[in-house]
Amino acid sequence: MGAGFIAAGVLAGQAWLLSLVVGRVFLGGDGLPAVAPLIGWMAALWLVRAVCLGLKDWLAQRAANQVKLNLRQALVAQLVRLGPAYTQNERSGELASSLVEGVEKLDDYITQYLPARFLAFLETGFIFLAVLLIDPWTTLIFLVAGPFLVLLLALIGGQAKAITERRFLELSWMSAFFLDILQGLATLKMFGRSREQAENIREISSHYGSTTMEVLRTAFQTSLVMEWAATAATALAALEISLRIMNGSLAFERGLAALLLTPEFFLPLRQMALKYHSGTGGRAAADRIFAILEHPSTTPGPPGTPRMPATDLGSPGTPRVPEIHFENVSFAYAGGQRPALEGFSLEIPAGRSVALVGATGAGKSTAASLLLRFIEPSGGQILIDGQPLERMERAAWLEQVGWIPQRPYLFHGTVAENLRLARPGASQPELEAAARAASAAEFIERLPQGYATRLGEQGVRLSGGQRQRIAIARAFLKDAPFLILDEATAYLDRENEALIHEALQRLMRQRTVLIIAHRLKLAYQADQIALVEAGRVVEIGRHGDLLAHSGRYQQLAAAYERGAW
Repeated sequence: MGAGFIAAGVLAGQAWLLSLVVGRVFLGGDGLPAVAPLIGWMAALWLVRAVCLGLKDWLAQRAANQVKLNLRQALVAQLVRLGPAYTQNERSGELASSLVEGVEKLDDYITQYLPARFLAFLETGFIFLAVLLIDPWTTLIFLVAGPFLVLLLALIGGQAKAITERRFLELSWMSAFFLDILQGLATLKMFGRSREQAENIREISSHYGSTTMEVLRTAFQTSLVMEWAATAATALAALEISLRIMNGSLAFERGLAALLLTPEFFLPLRQMALKYHSGTGGRAAADRIFAILEHPSTTPGPPGTPRMPATDLGSPGTPRVPEIHFENVSFAYAGGQRPALEGFSLEIPAGRSVALVGATGAGKSTAASLLLRFIEPSGGQILIDGQPLERMERAAWLEQVGWIPQRPYLFHGTVAENLRLARPGASQPELEAAARAASAAEFIERLPQGYATRLGEQGVRLSGGQRQRIAIARAFLKDAPFLILDEATAYLDRENEALIHEALQRLMRQRTVLIIAHRLKLAYQADQIALVEAGRVVEIGRHGDLLAHSGRYQQLAAAYERGAW
C-alpha cells in the first residue's frame, strides 16, 4: 500500500510536468532542448513509478504467501488442539475445503482487494488535495461524484457479499459431499445407489455453477455502473475545464494538469469495484477459517499453572509404571447439554489392569479420551501418582501412554512409516521385533515390498485384523508404561480376535492398563472389572467375584455368552 501510494504521488508529478511541457511547446513555441530537462524528469518519475508498481505487486504476493502459510499452520495446530472431540462433529470434507480452498481464496483478498480498498481512500484523498491546489473548482465535481460512486458500490456490493458467502458455503458443502461419496463408494455400488448419487452431484454442481454466474453478473454490474459514472464525471470535468481555459479564467498548464489527474481520482474506486468480488470471496473464507481458529479449546489447566516436566514422569527407556485415580470426574458433550460422565470415580493401581464394561454410551470411551487429553474434565480431577493430570505437560504425559483404538488409522505410507509413528528413530530390527511381538511379522513379510510396502489410504490393502496388529506393533515399539485398549478386539472375527488377544496379553505385562471392552473375553483376564452405567461405576471386582453376585454384571456376561451382545 505504501508503494502504491508513492506511485500515485509520482503520477501527480508526471501530470504536472507533462502539462508544463505541452504548454511550453505548443503555446510558448519552445523547442526540444528547452524542455529536455523536464522530459528527463518525467522519464525518471516513470521509472520510479514502474518500480513502485512492481514492488507493490511483489510485496502483496509475498505477504499473501506468508499469511496463507501461517494460517494453514495455525489451522492444523488448532485442529490438533481441539482433537477428535471437535472433528468428529464436523464433516472432514468441509474442514479440508477450508484448509485448502478456503485459505487459497485469501490470495486474491490480500493481493488485490485489501490494497485496492485502502488505496481507494489514500490515492483519491491525495489526488483530491493535488487538484485542490491546482484548480479548486474541479474538486466540486469530485465532491459530488465521489460519494455517489461509494454509495453505488455499497449498494451493489452488499448484494455481492451475500451471494459470494452463499457460494463459498456451497463449495464447502460440495467438497464434503464428494468426499462422502468417495469414502462410501463400495456401499453405494452394493445398494445400487451410485446413479442416484451421480444425479445429486449433477444437481449440486449445476446449482453451484448458477451461483457462480450470479456472482459474476453482480461483479459485472458493479464494474459497469462504476465505469459509466466515472466516465460521466470525467467528461463533465473536461467540459468545465475546457470552457474556463477558452475564456481565459484558467491557465492552460493548470487546466491540463487537472484534466490529466481527474481520471486518476476515479481509478482507485473503479479498481476497488473490480476487486470487490475477490474481497467478498476471501472474507467468506476468512469467516469460516477464524470460526475454527477461535473455537474454544480445552486447555490443560489455567494460564500460569506450573507444568510437570517429562523427567518427573519417567521416559519410555526407563518407564515408571503409573497409578491412576479418577476422583468424582464429570464431563458433558455439546457444550454441557449431553452428559457422559457424572461423579465417575475409579482407581487403576500401578502395574494392574482395569476393564471398563457396559452398554454403548455408558461413558467408557469418554474416560479414555480424558486420559488421552482429547478433552478435559468439567468437574473433579484425574491424578497420576498423586499429581493432577491437568498440571502435566501434555506432550510429556502422552509419551507415557500407548493407545490401541478399535479402528486404528493407517496413513498412506509404508508399513515402516506407519510403525515409526510410535518412535520415529526406531531401527529396522526394532520394527521387526515389535511386529513379531504383535503377531504381525508373518503377514508383513508376505507383502510385495515387505516393510516398504505402501498401505494405501486408511490401510486399504490390509484386513481389519491386520490393521489391528499394526496398531499393537506400534504400542510394542513405543513401550509406554501406561496402555489404553479402546475396544481393541471389536469388529474382529473369532480367529483374528484370538490371535490379537494373545498379542495383547504379551503387551499388557508389567504395565498399567485401562481396557475399554466391547467383547468381554479380554475383560475376563483383567485384574478388576468396572461396570459403567450412565457415567458412573456401579459395580467393580474380579470376573469371578462379580459373577458370584446376582447383579447387573452377571446379566451382562450372560448376554455376551449367549451372543446377544
